[in-house]
Amino acid sequence: MKILNLYACLGGNRYKWDEVAKEAGIKIEVTAVEWDEELAKLYQERFPNDKVIVADAHKYLLDHYKEFDFIWSSPPCPTHSKVRMTQKTTDAFIPLYPDMKLYQEIIFLDNHFNGKYVVENVTPYYEPLIPAKKRGRHLYWTNFNLPSALNERKQGKGLMNGVTNEITKWCEFHNYDFYKYKGKQRRDKIARNLVDYEAGKTIFETFLGIETKQNINQKTIFDI
Repeated sequence: MKILNLYACLGGNRYKWDEVAKEAGIKIEVTAVEWDEELAKLYQERFPNDKVIVADAHKYLLDHYKEFDFIWSSPPCPTHSKVRMTQKTTDAFIPLYPDMKLYQEIIFLDNHFNGKYVVENVTPYYEPLIPAKKRGRHLYWTNFNLPSALNERKQGKGLMNGVTNEITKWCEFHNYDFYKYKGKQRRDKIARNLVDYEAGKTIFETFLGIETKQNINQKTIFDI
């Protein structure tokens, strides 16, 4: 099974996919696309069997979508986030156009992709232009049903609050040492945006359950 993981970052969503695939008796081949070379290097260290490509994920999707069975996309969220409105009077949050690549990918996948897909983003400060499945503080656009709960863990006190030891707390939460990152982005930003691996696991389990059921039904019909 071929999987495309776009805007891969450090693979929060992908962290437990191998565990799920092993239990299901399925072999997966994951291609990850990340524009930040330092993040791509760290992702490769974390998932040495994945194919990691440093490229524009938006362009890569358009050029290669036909090669995959399952696509996960987590486009950048800052221009959509409620934080931009709650802190819009500060210099750090000047007004910006929302990045419409998010909706371009949803429309594209829904109309052109034959496999299953997930597009993930934060709950925006505006009414979403395309209806989504809200789970926790995130929105998911998918072409398959999601459980009402994704087993997403609650973030402990101190996370998201800019405390002195915030990065250390995020390291514990995501089971990853963010101090390894030596690139240009802020570590706290990377940690905050990483998908909770339990949510990623639940969604992947749901996808595999649907695929397995479809394959069983197809074989039964074929045998008859």
